Amino acid sequence: MSRTAAPIHIDPDLVERYVLELASFGAVGDSGVSRTVYSPEWVGATRCYARWCEEAGLRVHHDAVGNVWGRLEGSEGGKSITSGSHIDSQTPGGRYDGALGALAALIALKALKEQFGTPRRPLEAVAFCEEESSRFPNANYWGSRAITGRIKPDDLEKVVAFSGETIAEAMHAVGLDPARIPEARRDDIEHFVELHIEQGPILEQAGLPVAVVDAITGIRHYRAELRGTQNHAGAFPMDIRRDPMAGFAEIASGLINTAHRMGRPAVTTVGRAVVEPNFPGIIPARVEFSIDARHPDPVVRHRLYAVHEAMMREVAERRGLEIDWQVMIDHEPSPSDPELVSMLNRVAREQGVPVLTMASGAGHDSQQMASIAKVAMIFVRSKDGRSHTPDEFSSVEDIVAGIKVLAAGLRDLAY
Repeated sequence: MSRTAAPIHIDPDLVERYVLELASFGAVGDSGVSRTVYSPEWVGATRCYARWCEEAGLRVHHDAVGNVWGRLEGSEGGKSITSGSHIDSQTPGGRYDGALGALAALIALKALKEQFGTPRRPLEAVAFCEEESSRFPNANYWGSRAITGRIKPDDLEKVVAFSGETIAEAMHAVGLDPARIPEARRDDIEHFVELHIEQGPILEQAGLPVAVVDAITGIRHYRAELRGTQNHAGAFPMDIRRDPMAGFAEIASGLINTAHRMGRPAVTTVGRAVVEPNFPGIIPARVEFSIDARHPDPVVRHRLYAVHEAMMREVAERRGLEIDWQVMIDHEPSPSDPELVSMLNRVAREQGVPVLTMASGAGHDSQQMASIAKVAMIFVRSKDGRSHTPDEFSSVEDIVAGIKVLAAGLRDLAY
C-alpha cells in the first residue's frame, strides 16, 4: 500500500477528551455551551487550544483578531495547507458546532506528524475567533474576514454587540489592538478544508457518517414591512379592510410553499414577526418580518428570490397594502474546488469511510476563505439533525471517521 493510501489511526479517547474539555469553557447545563467572541470563556478556550497545539509539536501563533494557529513546517516550504473552524458558540449552543472543526484540524495534524513525520508542504490548524455573530449580530465571520482582508476600517465602530459595546472595545478588553487587524491578512494559503457537523438530517437519513461538501449555499436575509390601516376588529367590514396581518399570513405561506415546491435544496424561513399594535381586538397597523432564503445554485437562487419578491408585491397590491424590504445579508453561493471534492471522495474510500456528496445549507467560514484559497468541506453526521442547541450530538465513531477523511486529504495535499 502506498504511503498516501496507508490507514490513518485517530485516537477516539483523545477526540472525546478534547471535545469535553473544550466544552467546559462556557458550559451551560449538562451539554450546552455559551462562548461568545472576546468573552472570558472564549479567552480560556483559545488558551486551551493553543496549549494542545504546542503539546502536539506545532508552532503556535495568535493573530491580530485572536485567531489561533498551529503550524507544522514542511520540508519544501510553499503555501500552506490549512484546516479549522470557529471556536465561538451560540448562546447557548452545543459542544460540536465550529469547535469540532477546530479540534479535528489539530487532531489530524497531530496524527499525521506522529504517523508520517514531516510533510513536504506546511500544514496549519486554525481556531477562528468568531463565526456565529452571537455577541455582535453583524460581525459576519470576523475571524475569517480578517484573514481574507475583508474587514473595513469603519467596521470597528459599526459592529456593535447586543449589549451596546463596539467590537473595538471588546478587542481592547482582551488585549488586542484593532489598529493591527490588517496584519491578520494571509496570502500564503493554497488549500483550506473545513470539517463541521452537518447541522441537518441528510446524513442520518442516508445512514452514513460523513459527507464531502461540494457547495455552500447562497443566503439572502430580508427585513420586510407591510403597512395597512389600524381599525376596530368588529366594526370594520372585511371587504374594505387594509389588514397587514392578512397580507403577512398569505405572504409567509407563499414564501415557504414556493421553496417547498421548488424542492431540495431550496429553503425559505420566516422566523420573526413583529405586529403593531398586537392586541386581539385591533386590525394591526403594520407587520415587520424576516425572510431567510437559501439555495446553493447561483442561477436557481436568483429565480427563488425573484419569485418571492414578485409574490410579495402582488399580495400587497391586491390587498391595498404598502410593502417595502431591505436586503440585510446577501452571500453568494460558494462552490467547493472540484479537484478537492474528488480527492476527498477518493481518500475516504481508501480509508474505508462511506460518504456522500452534498451541499451545505448553512454558511461557513469556508465561504470567506474561498476568496484566497481552494476550499472544500467535510460533514459529520448530526444526531436527529440537531444544531444550534445544547442537544446537538455527533458520536465519537462518526467524528473519528470524519477526521480520518480530513487527515487523509491533508496528507494527500502535503506529503
